[in-house]
Amino acid sequence: MLSDLLPGLAPDLFSVEILGLVVALLAAGAIAGLLAGLFGIGGGAVLVPVLYQFLVLLEVDESVRMHVAVATSLGIIVPTSVRSYLGHRARGAVDEALLKSWLVPLPLGVVLASLVAAHVSGDGLKGIFAGIAMLVSLRMFFNRDSWRLGTDIPGFPIRPLCGVVIGFLATLMGIGGGVMNNTFMTLYGRPIHQAVATSAGVGALISVPGVLGMMWAGWNAPGLPAFSLGYVNLLGVLLIMPITTLTAPIGVRLAHAWPKRRLELAFGIFLLIVAIRFGLSLFE
Repeated sequence: MLSDLLPGLAPDLFSVEILGLVVALLAAGAIAGLLAGLFGIGGGAVLVPVLYQFLVLLEVDESVRMHVAVATSLGIIVPTSVRSYLGHRARGAVDEALLKSWLVPLPLGVVLASLVAAHVSGDGLKGIFAGIAMLVSLRMFFNRDSWRLGTDIPGFPIRPLCGVVIGFLATLMGIGGGVMNNTFMTLYGRPIHQAVATSAGVGALISVPGVLGMMWAGWNAPGLPAFSLGYVNLLGVLLIMPITTLTAPIGVRLAHAWPKRRLELAFGIFLLIVAIRFGLSLFE
């Protein structure tokens, strides 16, 4: 029987409810890929809550649910971010100099986050996710062109330090870092379209070492679902990854067609919904 091939999961894995959830996951993958291209993010802010619910229905141990959702989201983000980055790069919109300067700081932040992930609670990860998403969404809603930290992105030591922080927080949130990089670049006077394009490259630099780090952090952890390597669930990655890769180029085209303010407001609404969803889950 098929259920015999999936040890550790509920025997009714192929029930109508679970099959319906699979369809929902595929739909979420399509939305995540679209958002990856549109906002320069890996789609993790969409995927993490959906994956978390998937793990709840499968009765995965509560102590590892959020960790698995975050880590699996990073695994799905890898091809999405790369595809989105290549699309924006072909249009000449990426700040390649900034990405080169973050080749070490971003992965360093990822390594530090992987060390922390093995010890932080699931509620702790939810709180980080909701808090940052709320702050960035408010900034997008009330953004003014006069809100600037400077006229251009600073050099050493602020630039590498910011890279470490972005890599650290993005890994703990299971996202590609586009949320924070968009804010960072626009506060230093860069146009939103360039920030979105560059964030796709940031996502690639974060997600690849992030997946490896979360595999290590969760290695032999108790209560993991079947088909998991550390905290990364391969079943979730393989199910959603192809859809996100196909829809990312659509988002890229939309990003370059929309005016600046519409892009900012859409991004803010998206983040606010995510923040509310995770904030409410802390009280469930």
